[in-house]
Formats: sequence, structure tokens, C-alpha cells
Amino acid sequence: MTDETRARFLTAIAAQLPVERIVEIHLFGAIRQGGMESGVAVVAVELPVADAAAEQTDDVVDVEPEVDAAPAARRYTVFSARYRHTLKGPDRGKWETSVTEEADAPLLTVDAVVRGVQRRSGDVDEIVRLTGDELRAAVPATATP
Repeated sequence: MTDETRARFLTAIAAQLPVERIVEIHLFGAIRQGGMESGVAVVAVELPVADAAAEQTDDVVDVEPEVDAAPAARRYTVFSARYRHTLKGPDRGKWETSVTEEADAPLLTVDAVVRGVQRRSGDVDEIVRLTGDELRAAVPATATP
């Protein structure tokens, strides 16, 4: 994935998700095949404060908490993002992106899944991980919704 393609993909993601709540993004290497280039990213987005509080207060009973109870791992909404760029042929230059909500999970789980996908795919390219701050610095401010 060239720097120009990466910037275009990140801008497309930022246009579809609340960029201020993106915690991290994992960019897999691009695949070129038959005049097409495609790429995938996994995006972890912080739950809104109201949603996170509701998630933690469901079924709350007015009882003293256990001292040994471990705090629940913070969960994030996980999205997959895909792009498809036509490089050759009559549709040359066509660009399509999609962003799909997949799950909610702790960041540790997101990292483990990303590494597992990389291992199973045999992808030798390093997956690029950007923090939310790095993403916001890379994306023009006009791209945010």
C-alpha cells in the first residue's frame, strides 16, 4: 500500500467513523490481483461514555462489591474496513470502501485476533498499527464527520 493509498483509505475510514473515538487501527498489506488492489484494516473504537456506563451498570444491585473482584476489561467496538481500487481497465480509478461493525472486545483480544489472521494468511508483511492520535494527525480535519 503506497502512502497515497494509505492516506486515502484512512480518510475514508475517518469519514465513516467518529475519528475522535478511534483508539487504534491495524492496516494489513494491500493485495494486487487482476488489475485491482484491495486492503483491509481492523479499527477499535471507544464506546461512547453513556454506552460504556450502561454496559457496566446493567443488573446493578445495591450490594457491597467483593474486594477480590477483578475489574472487567474495557471493551471497544471493533470494525473491519475494506477498500477496493481499480488500477486497470474501463473502471480505472474507481475506489470503493466499506466499514462494518464486527464485535466488541478488549484491545488485548483485538491484537491477538490481528496476529492470528496474519499468521493464518501467511502474510509476511508487517501489519501497520496506528494509535488514534497518529490517525488523527494523518487525516485532514475536513475528513471527520
